[in-house]
Amino acid sequence: MNSTSNSASAPLSAAVGKAINWSIALSILLILAGLFAILIPPISGLGVTLFIGWAMIVGGITHLIFAFKTHTTGSIFWEILVGALYIFAGGYLISHPLVALLSLTLLLAAYLFVEGILEFIYAFKVRPRHGSFWLVIDGIITLILAFMIWRTWPSSSAWAIGTLIGISMLFSGISRLMLSLAAKRVLKQTL
Repeated sequence: MNSTSNSASAPLSAAVGKAINWSIALSILLILAGLFAILIPPISGLGVTLFIGWAMIVGGITHLIFAFKTHTTGSIFWEILVGALYIFAGGYLISHPLVALLSLTLLLAAYLFVEGILEFIYAFKVRPRHGSFWLVIDGIITLILAFMIWRTWPSSSAWAIGTLIGISMLFSGISRLMLSLAAKRVLKQTL
């Protein structure tokens, strides 16, 4: 009977091992993306601005398409209005990327503040697991970054968004990598 339970758990262990390997690979990609953003902050800051602009345009087009799929007049009007707003805002970000970067810098500070708080909550939720301490470190670093952006705005907006996003990505990648490696060690111990 013991060999039956071992053979039944083998596919599960292989699936978990594969998921952990993917997590390690994605963590390494996140670390590399963070390093790229740190090394070239003006380009990465403008890249983030342009990406958000294009994403908003695509979202606006999606709203316009959805407007014609609805069947009530009120829904059509509001979907067209929201779609037009998305397209206008996205177009503004793309056509005025430096001005948009100033606004996004403040938005980034608010985002990183919320992310830091959520990292603490997540760390306490998974606290018994090995490696959860890295989530606390990630939360502390993220809150420090939020404060740094807020304190240096607007003078450092050209470099801050790229550098600080890069640092946040780097530490997020490291914390996820440490959690994945801890999970891999636990998986090896159970086999």
